[in-house]
Amino acid sequence: MPATPSARRLLGAERHALAEILKQRYAAGESIRTIAKDIGRSYGCVHRLLIDVGTEFRSNGGDRRNPC
Repeated sequence: MPATPSARRLLGAERHALAEILKQRYAAGESIRTIAKDIGRSYGCVHRLLIDVGTEFRSNGGDRRNPC
């Protein structure tokens, strides 16, 4: 996906369409940081877009079970 100019505000249908695409990428396993870097937006911007479309977030850090 091409970068979106970070100085340009995303509004209305364009914002919703981008948020849906980002939701699919996140659901496929990409991290928010990777997505943000790829589209030229901040982590916070991508996180807000994902919240707006009802994304269920993964827990932080991975598997914390003790292997011993």
